[in-house]
Amino acid sequence: MAFSRRSFFAAAGASSAGLLRPVRPRLTVVVIAGQMRADLPEIARRSNFANGFRRLLEEGAWFRDCRLESSSFTSSGLATLVTGAYPESHGIVADRWYDRRLRELARAAADQLQAGTLPGGVEAELQNRVFALGIDSSGTALLAGVRTPVFAVDSAGDFELSGAAPEEFSWFGAFQTASSARAYHDAAWTALGTSSNAPPLRTLAYDPARPGDFAALYKASPFALGAQFVLARELVARESLGQRQGTDLLLVLLGSLALLGHEVGAGSPLMQQMLLHLDRELQATLEALDRNPGAGNYNLVFTAAHGAPEEPPGDRRGRMSVSGEAVARAVDSALSGQLDPAGVRNRYVERYVYPFLYLRQEPFRRSQLDRRRARRLAGEAALDLAGVAGFYTADGDCSHGGEWLRRFRNSFHADRSGDLMLAYRPGYVEDFGAGRGVSYGSLYNYDCRIPLIFYGPPFESRTFDRPVEAIDIVPTLARVLGAAVPSSSTGRVLAEAFTPAKT
Repeated sequence: MAFSRRSFFAAAGASSAGLLRPVRPRLTVVVIAGQMRADLPEIARRSNFANGFRRLLEEGAWFRDCRLESSSFTSSGLATLVTGAYPESHGIVADRWYDRRLRELARAAADQLQAGTLPGGVEAELQNRVFALGIDSSGTALLAGVRTPVFAVDSAGDFELSGAAPEEFSWFGAFQTASSARAYHDAAWTALGTSSNAPPLRTLAYDPARPGDFAALYKASPFALGAQFVLARELVARESLGQRQGTDLLLVLLGSLALLGHEVGAGSPLMQQMLLHLDRELQATLEALDRNPGAGNYNLVFTAAHGAPEEPPGDRRGRMSVSGEAVARAVDSALSGQLDPAGVRNRYVERYVYPFLYLRQEPFRRSQLDRRRARRLAGEAALDLAGVAGFYTADGDCSHGGEWLRRFRNSFHADRSGDLMLAYRPGYVEDFGAGRGVSYGSLYNYDCRIPLIFYGPPFESRTFDRPVEAIDIVPTLARVLGAAVPSSSTGRVLAEAFTPAKT
């Protein structure tokens, strides 16, 4: 009887008929795109440019319909991917929100997490090692445990190390020098497959008087994307990942995709080119892992923090941009008209930080105003604005039922989300004032459907069309890693992804 590679490892790891006991390679690599729509891996495979996505889709367990059933901010999605819970539990409701006690904006950070994480559970066993690598240090730190070394990019575009002493990675100094972003000052980003004299898609202009402009261009380019993968491969080789006692977990956050997507939207030719670069880097990484630690000795999981919308067309951008000030004014006017005595005009809105609105507490302390009624009135007033499609209040009142109600509820944190959460119409964005870019965070499928592929000896070579959720990734990986499921995880083990045990 012939055995495929996966059948062989499944047979080797099983001890009784029908028992799902996943084989446990000592290295698991989790690659998280900062943003990517669920359909893009298939588009990359059809391009036949490289073999990265083709190999993952055809040899891995591919879930076509993985859903992030909550708002889809980058930080929120990352927190969900490591906790197996939604923002209502883990507390990272957006990339930023308003802190009522401090009366200032709070930004998503690892110390704001209110739920345990899978990386934290893995590194609790002293023989295990966890590493996190990304562009943005705060976003990457969300993926890290307490003692996880974090490799991220500094303000100049160069990698730096935190969470560990430099002498623990003696090779890293030479890597920093060799991979400096200075090599890309004024570099031309040209389309793959074009002639050498083709006009560039973008030039990474460097002005010594404004170095931050170059750093922003670099971080959102395929050059930074490639540098992340080069560092990931170097880390595997230098630290002998997957070749020591214990389990090694490497988390790679591809922040370049989120940065570029935020600037140009999902449909830009620049994003299409980034997808081809990603396909090529995945192929190179799989080939490197086949050599070290060796084929059959590692797992690779690919997913994303969220999807992305198209950028509004230029001639419609004005009417598709929602002004936060207009939202606050509309709510103030409606509440004053309904709640204030004649001739009195109180101000009711303390702060609006998309998508959360925070009402001032003083008017409710001074009088017997019905706070629940005020919240609902605020939502109905916002709904009268052209760009607003729905609302959810701290009392659970919602403009919608069904799936939207569930996504709203999963997104809303009792302490951090204020009094009201809004949803804009499809494709509508915050009014940045810059006249370009998109907003993440919506409840729509273009933002909430993400790719999910499990690749490695424990997993089936199979495509699944049944819906699954982003919160299912953590308990599934916990089973593979032999780790405890995090404290607040509510997902399920995707047992169907595992190769059936053989006797």
